[in-house]
Amino acid sequence: MENNPSFNAGYGSVLNVKGEVEMDAFVMDGKTLATGAVSAVRNIANPTQLAQMVMDKTSHACLTAEGANQFACSMGVPEVPMESLITEYSRMCWRKNRDPNANPVECQMRGVDTVGAVAVDSEGVVACATSTGGILNKMEGCVGDAPCIGYADNNSGAVSTTGDGEDIMKVVRLTLFHVEQGQSVEAASDTALAYMQSRVGGLGGVVTVDPQGNWAACFSSLQMAWAAAQKDTLHYGLYKGEHFTQSMDEPH
Repeated sequence: MENNPSFNAGYGSVLNVKGEVEMDAFVMDGKTLATGAVSAVRNIANPTQLAQMVMDKTSHACLTAEGANQFACSMGVPEVPMESLITEYSRMCWRKNRDPNANPVECQMRGVDTVGAVAVDSEGVVACATSTGGILNKMEGCVGDAPCIGYADNNSGAVSTTGDGEDIMKVVRLTLFHVEQGQSVEAASDTALAYMQSRVGGLGGVVTVDPQGNWAACFSSLQMAWAAAQKDTLHYGLYKGEHFTQSMDEPH
C-alpha cells in the first residue's frame, strides 16, 4: 500500500512558482505539548510522518528544507522522484494560474491543498496534524502557518486550518483563545475566521475539537471538503450549509 501514490500525503500537492512540490507539515500532542514540524521539504511522500519523527526522535520542534531532508535520510525515509508526486490536475492548475488573465475566484478554489486533522480520545487528550504544499505558485522557500506551533492543548482544544498561510498565521490561532474564553468550538472558529477576513482580508477554513469531544468544521472560503467521525456516525460536507450524515456501518 505504501507504494500506491494515492496513499501519499504529498501526492497531488499544489505546485510552487517553479512547478515543484514543496511541503510543510506539523503534528502536536495536546497532553504533553510535544510537537514536530517540517517545512519546505522535497521528494518526501509523507511529510506528516516525517514531522512525527521530528517530534519523537529529536529535541527540536521544526526542521526545514535541506536539513529536514537530511534528517529524513538519517531516519531511513526514502526520497521519491519529484514527478511521482505531481498529478496532471495540479500541473494544469499551475499552468492556468500563471495566465495573467486567470480568474482569481477560480484559482482560489484550486489553489489550496491543505490536509488537516484534529482528534480527541476517550481521556480528553487532543491532537492535531496539518500537511500542505501551500498556495499555488508560491515563491520557492515560502512557508505559511502549517509548521507553526501552538494548535493543540488539552486545556482548550485542537485546531487545524486551511487557506492562505500568511493570513492564518497572524490571527486564526485565536480560535483556541476564544474557546478558553468560554465560546463553543463552532462560535470560536467562526469568530476567528470573521476576524481574519475583516482584519487582513483572508479567507480560509478551520476544524476544531475540544477535550469534551465537541467539534466544528467552519470556513469563509468558497468551499472546504471536511469529514468527522463521532461514535458510529460519519459527518461530511463541502459547501456552505451542507452537513450530511451516514452510519459508519453502511457501505461507503
